[in-house]
Amino acid sequence: MALNKDVVVEEALRLLNEVGIEGLSLRSLAGRLAVKPPTLYWHIKNKAVLVNEMAERILQSQFQDLRRRGTDEPWQEWLVYVFNQLRKAMLSYTDGARIVAGAHFSATMSDIMEAAIRTLLTSSVSLRQSRLIVLTATQFTIGHVIEEQSPPDIEMSRDFDMEQFAKNHPTSVAGIEEYFNSGKTVDDLFNDQLRLIIRE
Repeated sequence: MALNKDVVVEEALRLLNEVGIEGLSLRSLAGRLAVKPPTLYWHIKNKAVLVNEMAERILQSQFQDLRRRGTDEPWQEWLVYVFNQLRKAMLSYTDGARIVAGAHFSATMSDIMEAAIRTLLTSSVSLRQSRLIVLTATQFTIGHVIEEQSPPDIEMSRDFDMEQFAKNHPTSVAGIEEYFNSGKTVDDLFNDQLRLIIRE
């Protein structure tokens, strides 16, 4: 197969799923493609460009055709849908949220935010408030997924004294237990937090 940008990005995403963002480098990618690193520069100038292209693929997996808000659909519920799609896209790849967070020139992310702000504007939300809601929800979603994709160190978990933690932080533990003992899931937690941001 001839080497081109699409081939490079697809192989980079496969490598990401295997080794995570810490193991992703142009050198390791070149080795996977059986080429010398300078050969990659014909298609990808540097790692920042590679990350941006990878983010585009990750986002496009859920946003090739963003659903418009229904006529009678509250803008808040449409926005919940949009950010659930964003979370789903990032969770579909190892360290997907860190890739998206590092892509500062993502056209797809810009398109998502533009569509979201315009949708709020058509629902009589001011321009300033629309931008702040969308920006805050975007940053929350990315940060939330980064945390989801960053499990605690196994050795530290093994040595962690949960009993002592509960004694020192009884209110926090009671809040966690109350929430999840009611049948709530981690997906519910994401959505409940998201609704706090977009409530208006």
